[in-house]
Amino acid sequence: MSFLAMRDVGYTFPGWPPVVRGVDWDIAAGEFHCLVGRSGCGKTTLLKLAAGLLHPDAGRITLQDAQLVAPGPKLGFVFQSPTLLEWHRVLDNVLLPVSLQHRPTPQEIGRAQQLLAQLGLSAHAGHYPRQLSGGQQSRVALARALILEPALLLLDEPFAALDAITREELQDDLLQMCRLRRTTVLFVTHDITEAVYLADSVAVMDTGRIVEQVRVDLPRPRGPATRTSAAFIRHCAQVRRAMHMDMVAA
Repeated sequence: MSFLAMRDVGYTFPGWPPVVRGVDWDIAAGEFHCLVGRSGCGKTTLLKLAAGLLHPDAGRITLQDAQLVAPGPKLGFVFQSPTLLEWHRVLDNVLLPVSLQHRPTPQEIGRAQQLLAQLGLSAHAGHYPRQLSGGQQSRVALARALILEPALLLLDEPFAALDAITREELQDDLLQMCRLRRTTVLFVTHDITEAVYLADSVAVMDTGRIVEQVRVDLPRPRGPATRTSAAFIRHCAQVRRAMHMDMVAA
């Protein structure tokens, strides 16, 4: 039984050709799925459909067997930019989804502090975003997305602007946090190596369609040795071939 299911999903912006066309996709509970594809292929639009931020023109999306009609507490979202409130301290930024509903309880404040501790940010709880590095801001955004303990976490290229070392550290942080909480993840990226390192399955998108799904059978937990293994390189090559299907056919 699928946790998140898409059936013949399509979406078109007014006056434009279809952006998403006939997508069928199933994501099981607790799995980490990545979506890759070239710029303009429809990845972010499909992610917004999965988040309930857009509604499909065609087809149906269900989350835990209920039709997805709007974002809710079951969903956490991490954007390309951390989008932190500059006038809020780090702890208050993490607690923002709670504060929009009610005054945070001591238990919820404790949960936020625990998330910051797990991400190595306890010493920065009282700082403002301008006092943090780019990687630290991304960690705060991740903690904020997890504070309500969502069943599904959606991420739109959240590490794209970071240097390579910080990016790899955040990938490991994300894997650890989601494994501890058994969170189901849908992660959009244009980076093939990032997708293969993170995912249980990589979906390749082209001109609005999912053209191939690559199952990644690399053992977990993953670490530095994973990135240089023969199996990792083989999976990356498989995804790369899927992203260049037109060239292979030619």
